[in-house]
Amino acid sequence: MQVMELQCKVQNYEWGKWGSTSRVAQLQKGANRQFVMNEDMPYAELWMGTHVNAPSVLKITDEPLADVIKQHPEYLGEEVLKKFQELPFLFKVLSVNKALSIQAHPSKKHAEQLHAQFPDIYKDPNHKPEMAIALTPFEVLCGFRPWPQIKHFIETIPELQEVVGFASTTPDGDFIKRAFKQVLISSKPVISAAIDGLLKRFAKSDDGERCFLHADLVMKLHSEYPYDNGILMVYFLNYLRLKPSQALFLGANEPHAYLFGDCIECMACSDNVVRAGLTPKFVDVDTLCSMLIYEGAPPEEKLYLPVREDEFSVIFRPPIPDFAVVQIKVPSSETEFSTTARSSASILLIVSGNAQCSVGTVGLGSILFIPAMEFVHFTNICGYMLLYQALANV
Repeated sequence: MQVMELQCKVQNYEWGKWGSTSRVAQLQKGANRQFVMNEDMPYAELWMGTHVNAPSVLKITDEPLADVIKQHPEYLGEEVLKKFQELPFLFKVLSVNKALSIQAHPSKKHAEQLHAQFPDIYKDPNHKPEMAIALTPFEVLCGFRPWPQIKHFIETIPELQEVVGFASTTPDGDFIKRAFKQVLISSKPVISAAIDGLLKRFAKSDDGERCFLHADLVMKLHSEYPYDNGILMVYFLNYLRLKPSQALFLGANEPHAYLFGDCIECMACSDNVVRAGLTPKFVDVDTLCSMLIYEGAPPEEKLYLPVREDEFSVIFRPPIPDFAVVQIKVPSSETEFSTTARSSASILLIVSGNAQCSVGTVGLGSILFIPAMEFVHFTNICGYMLLYQALANV
């Protein structure tokens, strides 16, 4: 078995960062001399794996990685082969310029039901738990705010109260569920009146009130999705600004929306999304509202902490078998370094630094497929190296 360099595909979704401002474009350019960067094009996602929508290939032969694994299933590792029979994760880099939709991902059982009922909308029967690790300051809406906080917003913001249309003396999951859905199903005239009212309120507010009202965030979302119902989700969902290397784990049925920044993302190998706002795409409010976990929690509880493995490595191990992510930081004082041999096949991305290894010279944007029980030995390291390695969590 040998380590193989991959050629991976970029997705040019309209919400991506433009041209050279995109970390996705920077990585793709770093590893591919033939890549022509267009400053007038968004570069949203870099996909690493075997998903049919953007399958990776071997850089030298152009052979699909999925075919290589079919020919050599032992590359997966004994436990991965037994449990999944394929690479169970999809590894990505995201560069977000414009907010992604208010969304959640179904459980495995629910995904199977949705796929069976609506195969044109929900393309596969797999669940899609995911992890995001910030490469740059990364803004996100994630999980419900504590109930008293949501209740306070509804009681003190007349425009929001007008949309919700009812109050509760004791905030609980049922009240939040009804209020949340009411915002998402409200008519355009009702939402437009609320947004216009908020904009007028912001103009007359001092800095303290603007901060309480999340004025800058509301105005940003309004500039991207004018008069969208999802704008008011700012008052229901936690707003987080992750620092580089901080992470979130999003299990089934957790509402979230990525807002701005660059991140590493790893997920089960699926493309299932249930959307309900901040998107021109199909929305399914009834399905989303029926599947969400209505539990309020402060934003700091959403951070997912890694476990240190050795001097250079920490690992993020979510409570699922589909994937884990290793972050490796090698200081510039080191001239050699070897990755750990794993019981699972893995994909390794170099975010910074240069070195030599068995495939040749590697650096910014290089992507390696490492069969189970193999490792990469780097020599002639030049500069600080930052690497991320995705593997099955078995």
